[in-house]
Amino acid sequence: MTSVGLKDIVHPIRIRNKAGGLQETVADLGLRATMPRQGRESCVGVLVAALNRYQADMSAAIFPKLLAEVRGELEAESATLEMAFPFFLAKAAPVTGTTSLMEYRCQFTGTSGAGSDLFLTVRVPVTTLCPCSKEISSAGAHNQRALIELCVRPRRFLWLEDLISLAESCGSCEVYALLKRPDEKHVTEAAYRNPMFVEDVVRQVAQRALAHPDINWFSVGVESFESIHNHSAYAYLDADGLREGDQAQ
Repeated sequence: MTSVGLKDIVHPIRIRNKAGGLQETVADLGLRATMPRQGRESCVGVLVAALNRYQADMSAAIFPKLLAEVRGELEAESATLEMAFPFFLAKAAPVTGTTSLMEYRCQFTGTSGAGSDLFLTVRVPVTTLCPCSKEISSAGAHNQRALIELCVRPRRFLWLEDLISLAESCGSCEVYALLKRPDEKHVTEAAYRNPMFVEDVVRQVAQRALAHPDINWFSVGVESFESIHNHSAYAYLDADGLREGDQAQ
């Protein structure tokens, strides 16, 4: 089998938001098909034409139909479409209520083959504060920004805002684009009261994802950009590993 396709196609898209509107943003698209060895040597033209047919309404809603068309035209075993984009939410500071836009990197990945699948991924920044540093220090503790990457296979429709909120609530404190002095005091003290290792964050996200009625499967990775080390700390867990651990107990 040979996988042939296109990548790094930049295209405007529209994403439904929970407030009932459409957010216009720009996505990096990737489209590929898995071809039998005896299949056509090149399918690039077919893939470009398929994307062009949907350029006026490029959104997550096109995934099933576009992938089915690609498979049919190429007699492909499977087809995959990836759509990565920045998603913006207005976020109020915790004390002053000052509003600013936060950017979250998101991705839809759809596959069509023997079956079909859709995965949603959100990348959410949070703050982590080191429990050991707090315990051994007479004043302060090292803290840093961390990035949560949550990928889910939904049972039914899920809002990006809800996935972002799920992940965002699992760090020592949330991250904001704009803070005034009272807000800075609040987030500094909030993180200090809630120290978390990177593995604590990944477990908390995993537990909430596992309990969510609309999430069928998930994976979560957390990278903490350590402020006092020249390396990052990282932890990963997925639904399969969590369930296996429960069974072992």
